[in-house]
Amino acid sequence: MARANRQGIRAGAVVVAAAAAVAGTAWGVTALVEPGPGRHEDAARQTDTGGTGGGSDDGAKGGGGKGGGAQGAGGGAPRSQIPDGIAHASESGGNAVNITIDDGPDPQWTPKVLEVLEKYDVKATFCMIGPQAKAHPDLVKRVVAGGHRLCDHTMNHDTTMDKKPVDYQEKQILDAKKMIEDAAGGGATVEYYRAPGGAFTPDSRRIAAAHGMRPLGWNVDTKDFGKPGVAAIVNTVKTEIGNGPTVLFHDGGGNRTQTVAALDQVLAWLKNQGRPTGFPVRTAPDAS
Repeated sequence: MARANRQGIRAGAVVVAAAAAVAGTAWGVTALVEPGPGRHEDAARQTDTGGTGGGSDDGAKGGGGKGGGAQGAGGGAPRSQIPDGIAHASESGGNAVNITIDDGPDPQWTPKVLEVLEKYDVKATFCMIGPQAKAHPDLVKRVVAGGHRLCDHTMNHDTTMDKKPVDYQEKQILDAKKMIEDAAGGGATVEYYRAPGGAFTPDSRRIAAAHGMRPLGWNVDTKDFGKPGVAAIVNTVKTEIGNGPTVLFHDGGGNRTQTVAALDQVLAWLKNQGRPTGFPVRTAPDAS
């Protein structure tokens, strides 16, 4: 009997390993760990770990499900219509690209990012840290006034959230949401939730969706957080945009000189390629 159990366990491990291999290669996504202490954004971790309530819906990309919704800040769909699958596709469809900006707002770099976006008439999704938003409400208001959308990036950017209790995850998500919306004022709403480092769980996705926020992944990590050089950042976008439409940049977490310069070049390239930009889906199916 013990021998049979061991054989069953080994067989189950083989199945799990095979499934993981398929998920890891289906979209050509590998772990992307930032230099320095701890990890920052990790594409391979956009799948669920821990918690209850079902996994992500599209393998290594970190879930699909349903998304879509109204344009502009504050124009969300009823909470009951927000799926908890991780979004990647663009509401604009076709070959549209979603520009997403993480870890701000920052008083030095967010204004520079906004200037570049305005230069190309591009709208982006800003994934903000709660205390940063509270400290710089003028910048949150400026983001909203520019027609951009707001995204909850938690209170402390804890990339180990997927290992923490559900109560902790909920507080990280909802406290940040309140700070961002209070800073924005005027009835603006946070429309997305992006887990730090891709540390989604079924519980965190459920909590976000229940409060009107679509879980948001990414397809292209520009790796700008590690400051690899402007040319390297731009080249990453050009070579990896085939992975899907949602591109990750940063306006917080340190000197973003390279990010600002690279964003300018990327947006110029997208314009020359005839590729529009848009927002990630909120309620329509994620077809990315």
